[in-house]
Amino acid sequence: MKTRILSYRKNFTLIASFVVLISSLLIIALYVSYKLTKKVVENEFSAAKVDVLEKTVLPYNVFFQNKVSEISFYQGFLDSTSATQYANSVLNKYPFVERILFYDAQISNRDVEDGLRTLNFSLGIKGLYQYGLNVNKDSTVLFSADKPGSLSLSNGDEFNKIGLKLASYLSNVDTTKLLSNDQIFNIFYNISHNKITYMNVLRREDIKVYKDLMFKKMPPSPFYEQDIFSFELNPYKLVVKNTYPQLYQNVVIKPLSFETISDKPNLVTTEIALPLAFSNFKLYLSSDRKFLDKEIRRRFLPVGLGIFAVYGILLILIFLISRNLKVNQKLFSLQYDFINNFTHEFKTPVAVIKIAGNNILNAKDLSDLERKRYGKILDEEADKLNDLMNKLLSFTQIENRSIKVKNEEINVEVFSQNIIDAFQLKHPEYDIQLNIKGLTVFQSDPVLLSSIFYNLIENAYKYANADNKFLKISIVKDKKNIVFSFEDKGIGIDASELVHIFKKFYRIQSRYNQQGSVGLGLAFCKELVTFMNGEIHVKSKPGKGSVFVVTLPLDK
Repeated sequence: MKTRILSYRKNFTLIASFVVLISSLLIIALYVSYKLTKKVVENEFSAAKVDVLEKTVLPYNVFFQNKVSEISFYQGFLDSTSATQYANSVLNKYPFVERILFYDAQISNRDVEDGLRTLNFSLGIKGLYQYGLNVNKDSTVLFSADKPGSLSLSNGDEFNKIGLKLASYLSNVDTTKLLSNDQIFNIFYNISHNKITYMNVLRREDIKVYKDLMFKKMPPSPFYEQDIFSFELNPYKLVVKNTYPQLYQNVVIKPLSFETISDKPNLVTTEIALPLAFSNFKLYLSSDRKFLDKEIRRRFLPVGLGIFAVYGILLILIFLISRNLKVNQKLFSLQYDFINNFTHEFKTPVAVIKIAGNNILNAKDLSDLERKRYGKILDEEADKLNDLMNKLLSFTQIENRSIKVKNEEINVEVFSQNIIDAFQLKHPEYDIQLNIKGLTVFQSDPVLLSSIFYNLIENAYKYANADNKFLKISIVKDKKNIVFSFEDKGIGIDASELVHIFKKFYRIQSRYNQQGSVGLGLAFCKELVTFMNGEIHVKSKPGKGSVFVVTLPLDK
């Protein structure tokens, strides 16, 4: 027994160690997963700014790639009216464009007063117009060829930059080759801080004509129209699209030289420069550390719950294993006790038979009284052995469903009284009362029913007080059932034991079990009643007695 207890303690220690292990792993998993989640959020905080930038500058990119180059569709034939329509369409759709300058230019080999001349090539300004939501209509015209010399230096400087690019290109151009995209960008665009200047792209035949004008001595040429637009941009009017509000608490446009405010140590920041004309500005993205911690916790929550779910499943498995170990340990203990008790029950009658046999064998003369006494002893002990064997065999047959119910018509009073009389022959001091109400005969298996009666009567006798061997048997009809009640005034059963008494090999630990119980009687009754499609219940109070109620279906 000590070995089994130590074995169970060893198993319990292993289970406890495993619980400690998975609990430690739980803490480690939670810590690591939180750190990884934090790292993911921090990396995303640094990387997601690219997407915010792309969404923010998307209108600018559309404007730059589509709307600006739309000028080339007119091939330099825009006048002030059509230029006004074009400018209004840009100003209304793209609020970051604050002002547009339209240089109505012309190319020739003539001398020009306001413009650019290289060799024989001249790029002059016929008119300069400005457009803007805040520009007064009366202030639209900034320069006219009718008033030479009135072009301001700032406006003339932007015109000269794009003009020099064109002149430089014409001086080295290979007219047999088509313009590449890089050449178009480098020649016909001039991008500076917050400004884009664009000249409509020349056709191949125009390039040949303009190159001849530059290098050949020719009579005065006609004027060739050329359109140049300069767009003044305001980066602060870009609409910031914060596509990651869970990461960035604030997203603003700041100058490139803007520094993080040092008096906010909990402020987490990142930045990214705006493209092209806005390159001297940046997107400044910031969040308070508590704001980011909230996002980390939000993302960590499902991960943590998943870890706890796995931990819970492992705990359930541990509980089931522990319970099975406990059940197996208890079953082993019951079987161990059963073998001991059953062996004892076999050894006792065998020893008595052996003693009686030896006495008979060694006796020289036996009187009739001694012969009858030894014969009775041998008969009773043989009956005990036979009863034990039959009970165990019947139990096995019922569990394996190897027997069948054989219904016969039974006279209730005769059947019950015969069993009572047989028991009182062995125990004349046993007071058994029989009360039958509502029926005379019914259909059942007399052998199985007699086993139920005999075990319940014997159980009541065994656990009765020595000075009060009493049992009341009541048999009544209850609708479609027959109810047998066995009420004694014995020692009773504790409430904690009631759920176990019908289990095989289970014995209530008390001095009454020294009388030879192996824990099969009530379990045998339970199996018999279940086999006969019935039910058995018990009510008991310690010191007051017990009532066993058997309910069987009543076949009519």
